[in-house]
Formats: sequence, structure tokens, C-alpha cells
Amino acid sequence: MQTLPNPQNTSTAPQIDTTIHRRKTRPVPVGDVTIGGAHPVVVQSMINEDTLDVDSSVAAIRDLHEQGCEIVRVTVPSLAHAKALAGIKQKLAETYQPVPLVADVHHNGMKIALEVAKHVDKVRVNPGLYVFEKPKGDRTEYTQAEFDEIGTKIRQTLEPLVVSLRDQGKAMRIGVNHGSLAERMLFTYGDTPEGMVESALEFIRICESLDFYNLVISLKASRVPVMLAAYHLMVQRMDELGMNYPLHLGVTEAGDGEYGRIKSTAGIGTLLAEGIGDTIRVSLTESPEKEIPACYNILQSLGLRKTMVEYVACPSCGRTLFNLEDVLKEVREATSHLSGLDIAVMGCIVNGPGEMADADYGYVGKQPGYISLYRGKEEIKKVPESQGVEELINLIKADGRWVDP
Repeated sequence: MQTLPNPQNTSTAPQIDTTIHRRKTRPVPVGDVTIGGAHPVVVQSMINEDTLDVDSSVAAIRDLHEQGCEIVRVTVPSLAHAKALAGIKQKLAETYQPVPLVADVHHNGMKIALEVAKHVDKVRVNPGLYVFEKPKGDRTEYTQAEFDEIGTKIRQTLEPLVVSLRDQGKAMRIGVNHGSLAERMLFTYGDTPEGMVESALEFIRICESLDFYNLVISLKASRVPVMLAAYHLMVQRMDELGMNYPLHLGVTEAGDGEYGRIKSTAGIGTLLAEGIGDTIRVSLTESPEKEIPACYNILQSLGLRKTMVEYVACPSCGRTLFNLEDVLKEVREATSHLSGLDIAVMGCIVNGPGEMADADYGYVGKQPGYISLYRGKEEIKKVPESQGVEELINLIKADGRWVDP
């Protein structure tokens, strides 16, 4: 008689690697944070305040940083805005602490870029806008001579910034947006991921020719399939060319609310699960501080960062022996300030212990009116349901893993 394998016998079963193995990239320092290499995926966001308002900008940067934003981006539409960053940086150091800052530079911004490079840790340039050429409505083609002429102008404009950042040991993000490709790229490659990748590669080659390699690359689009295709193609092209620059992930103009978060997760999470990506921003049409939890939820769900309690809970069914939604809320309110723990709240004994096998602590409905508390796979005690959350806290305290809120 044939012996069937025992699924519970894991000693001889083949082990499947569930770890996400990130693509190897070069480390790029941005202030006291490093993007790429073996460093954790970095969380970013951007303030909405006018950079000329130093006090408001400092307050907004501090608020984001205190909530877990590790790099903060600001916009610098004019030379005055660029100069104001000196005051922002100084006030942060005096009243809070240094925070890694990134500045956006657009539209022929050589003077702006050179000024802002003195005060921030990274400068973001958009290849489609950095040397802005007004589109010609009657154009039918781009000759190679015209293409090369603008390429020469880009190099002349970009070189002083590259040299400044290189000599200061600072970084640059080459941030391509699908919605703002340069006209010559649109004529040559179309409105495609290929055009996005070639835009980035043109700027990368200029930087490399000047011995500057502290680069981070992004290829954002508002449509997830376009964003995914662009990053996949960028990775392919970098592999072919022997490049290993870290990638900044994001779905631009994702919107707000539930859909904005789901849309961002679909794009960012897909790539991270494939090992692609070194820093992320969830771009929401909401106040910036609301982006940070979304970033950490994506990273935590993939096992890439452990910054909060991981709650495991069954979806509830007819076997559930208590109000699962209310109890999960009560457990979360009591323990959400902790970090690095997995806590399972399971409604019945049928699937409970098996489904929560990897959790640090379990709260399981085993019989009406009573809760069984687990440490890992071991049942520790059975208590009345009314004392369940209190006894769970006592168990965590007994293990020395509790901290007061």
C-alpha cells in the first residue's frame, strides 16, 4: 500500500524560501540615511508648505520625521526658495535635529540647482523638465541633429550640478515621470516605458562620464501597469549595462482614500515582492503625514520592515465564539504602541492554533465565555472572556516585552 506524505511532518518536507531577496544595489548616502545596499527600504514623503515660510516648513518636516518619514522632500521653484533652505536646515539643527532633505529642481534651474545643492542632501531632477523645450505643434519629426543638440544643452546645464554634488558627497535622484516626458523622447520612443527608461539612461550616462555615481532612479506613472513595465525595463537595461543604482518606487498622482492606497500598494508592493526597490513614497492627495502609515503597512506586510505589531485575525465564521471585530479592536487599542510582535486573535479552536503558529502570542476562543492565551504554540492559560485582554497584557509583561504607551 502506498504511504501518503504527512503534511504535518516537516522534517523531510522540502523547505520553500519565503524570504524576499532584494536586488543588489549600490549604497547611496542621503544625509545620515543610506538608500540601497543592504540597508532597509527607506520611507519618504514631501511637505506641502511654501519653502519661503521657514517656520512652517520646519514644523512640517519635523512632524513627518517624528512619524517615521526618513527623508523629506521640498520644492524649490525659485532662487529665493533655494536660499530659504539654508534657514530651514539651520533651524532644524537648532530646534530639533538634522533631517535628510531632498529638493526638486525644474525648468532650466542651473542657478537654483547650484544654490540648493549647498543646503540639501539630495537634488531631484526630472529629465523631461530640467531643460525645458517648448513643444512645436507643427513638428512631424525630430532629426538626429536636433536630438543631439538638445542632448548637448542638457549636459552643459547638468554638469555644474553634478560636479557640485559629486564634490560634496551628496546625491541626485533622476526622477522620470510618464506624464512629463520631453518632446524629443516622445517623438523618438513614443509615450512608452521605453521612453521613460531612455530618459533616465541619458542622465545617468552624463553623471557617469563625470565620475558621479550617487544616483537614485525613479520612473513613476499614474497608471500601475505603465509604472511596473517601466521599472521592469529599467532593471533589465541596468543589468545589461552593468549598473546597480537603487530605485525609488512610487505611483504618482495615486489619488486619495482607500483607492489611492490600494493603487499605490498594487504598484509598490508588486515590485518590492520581486526584490525591486530601495526607497518608497506613497503619493496621496491628502496631508503628507497620512502617507507614512501606508508606506510602513506595505513594508510590514512583505516582511521588509518590522515597525509595528503584526495582527493575525481570522475573517470570522459561524464557529466564532466571541465578537471578533470588537475583540480585535480592543486588543489593537491595548497593544498597538508596541513594536516587533505578532499577535493572533482567532475566533475558534478549529483553525486557531494552526493559523497562528508563527505568532508570538495568541488569543483564541476555545469555549463559550473563555479565552485561551498562547505563547507561540503553547497554551499558557484559560481565562474568562472579560479578562482576556488584561491577561494578554500580563503575559506580555511577564515575558519582559511590554513597554508603557
